[in-house]
Amino acid sequence: MPAATFGFRDVDPGEKPGLVRGVFDRVARRYDLMNDLMSAGVHRLWKDAVAARLNPQPGEVIIDCAGGTGDIARRVARMARRAQLRRGGPDAQVLVVDYNAEMVTAGRERGSEPEIAWAVGDAQRLPLPGACADAYVIAFGIRNVTDIPAALREARRVLKPGGRFLCLEFSRPVTEALRAAYDAYSFKVIPEIGARVAGDRESYQYLVESIRRFPDQKRFAAMIGEAGFSRVDVTNFAGGVAALHTGRAI
Repeated sequence: MPAATFGFRDVDPGEKPGLVRGVFDRVARRYDLMNDLMSAGVHRLWKDAVAARLNPQPGEVIIDCAGGTGDIARRVARMARRAQLRRGGPDAQVLVVDYNAEMVTAGRERGSEPEIAWAVGDAQRLPLPGACADAYVIAFGIRNVTDIPAALREARRVLKPGGRFLCLEFSRPVTEALRAAYDAYSFKVIPEIGARVAGDRESYQYLVESIRRFPDQKRFAAMIGEAGFSRVDVTNFAGGVAALHTGRAI
């Protein structure tokens, strides 16, 4: 198997999971605060847009993979409950699966909606049967997996035919000027915020570097298609600073 990426380093694939686990062990308690500080709260608008695009319905089973502290899951659960009040029907089920137990613990400690269940699991080997879910969402998590194509194939495996796939991830700004400004902010400001607020410059340096190593919008869309999804579409946020990729399980 080719080398895996860990920030700007190439590492043995067997080494990456432990390195990533160490990063999120360290940042779990300040993860939500840091997201607000790093994005000036804009990540909340992006996540609202993802939940609206997912459009959860009563009775659906929805997987929030790499769901961390449950930001997306809580939005989805609230929207599903509102749909249930309008239309009736059974409760939706939202399963948060994250590789890092510390992140899951931090999420549970924030409180949970009744529709949400939590589990520790690997995006490349989900502890779930095939064709069990109506929708799968992963937000700011897929760039941290060791084998991205394997994670995409696993997303396809657990979705029912026609199931909805949504991936929100940092991406490639669409203009040179925006790329230059974003690089300056990312490499100079974000690690400094990490050092001052979370006492951890190294983890946030990794997070910035991992964004730069992630495939751009066009290449990632092709990877989604190769994993067995149709109707692949891309929506850029903030000029491509982040992008929402969507598709349907074939």
